[in-house]
Amino acid sequence: MITADMDNNINDLMDEDSAQVEDDGLMVEPSPHVEDMIKAGVHLGHRASKLHPRMEPLVVGLRNTIHVIDLEATAKYLDKALAFISQSRKDGKGLILVGTKPPLRPLIKQVADELGLPYVTERWLGGTFTNFSVIRDRVKYYLDLEQKKVSGELDKYTKKEVAQFEKELADLKRKFGGIANMEKLPEAIFVCDVVRDKLVLKEAKEKGIKTIGIIDTNADPLTVDYPIPANDDAITSVRYILGRVKEAILDGKEEK
Repeated sequence: MITADMDNNINDLMDEDSAQVEDDGLMVEPSPHVEDMIKAGVHLGHRASKLHPRMEPLVVGLRNTIHVIDLEATAKYLDKALAFISQSRKDGKGLILVGTKPPLRPLIKQVADELGLPYVTERWLGGTFTNFSVIRDRVKYYLDLEQKKVSGELDKYTKKEVAQFEKELADLKRKFGGIANMEKLPEAIFVCDVVRDKLVLKEAKEKGIKTIGIIDTNADPLTVDYPIPANDDAITSVRYILGRVKEAILDGKEEK
C-alpha cells in the first residue's frame, strides 16, 4: 500500500506537469526513442506479484502477467540521467559501471573497456568504497604481482610456487581487474540491478557518490539519485541503455 509520503515522493520524482526536467542546473527534453526501446524490450518488467509499490505510477498495465513499464517516463528519466553523465564527463568526474548478473558481465566489461571506465562484474567486495585505502593496497599488490609475471621475475621460483602465484593472480584479477586503474573514488556509479547490488548503493550513499541505476518493476525508484525505469534482465534492454550512456560519455568528452 502506498502511503501519503510515498505518493509525495513519487510525484516529486516524476514531475509530470513539466515539459522539461530540471536537476542540478540541467534542463533536458524528453527523448523520442520509444520505438527503439520497445524493440529492445526495455518496457517488460517482472511478474505482477513482484511489483514494488513505488513503481505503480511507472507502469501502464499487464501483458501476460508481466508488468509493462511506461516508456514515456523511461525516456524522461533516461534523458535526465544522460544529461547528468554527460555533464559529469565534461567536468572530468569519474564513473564506474557495476553489473554482477552473469549474463550481463561480458556486456558490462565490453562497454567499460571501450570507454576506459572502471567496472565490477563479479561480487561486490564490501568496503570497495568505504574502506578504499585497503582495497587500493590489494590492487597495488595485484598489479605488482602481474608485473613480476610479465617481466619474468617469477621464473626463479619452483614450478609449484609459480603455479600458486598463477592461481593467486587469477583470483586477484577476477576481484580487482576491473578497478585496477581506479586510483580514487569515483563521483558517480551506474548500477544495472539495484536489487542485486544494494550493497554498492549503500556504500555509495555513505561516501556521497551519485547513483544512477536501472529500476525494474521489483525495485524502489527512490534508492538511486537518477533512476531509469527499465527491464534489467534482458541483455537487449541493458545493451540499449548502456549504448545511450556510451553516447552521452563520448559527447561529454568531445565537448570538453
